[in-house]
Amino acid sequence: MNKKIHPKNYRSVVFKDINNENIFICRSTVKTKESIKINGLVYPLYKMEISSFSHPFFTGEKRFSGKTGPAEKFNKKYEKYKKNL
Repeated sequence: MNKKIHPKNYRSVVFKDINNENIFICRSTVKTKESIKINGLVYPLYKMEISSFSHPFFTGEKRFSGKTGPAEKFNKKYEKYKKNL
């Protein structure tokens, strides 16, 4: 292995999913501004918008944004013309 190629700030970091407040600890070099205390130890904290705890692929949940698709928009737009036929 090549020497002196690995980062020096490799440490344990807490990753927190902000959607459901789940956390996990993993070694990383990610830069953080916050910290969190867990079991008496202080860890750097990195907040994520999505992780395997909240991603629909991993959870099996189907989420709809409430927007209608193109077929529904078309039917709504031309519904008034159906009444005239």
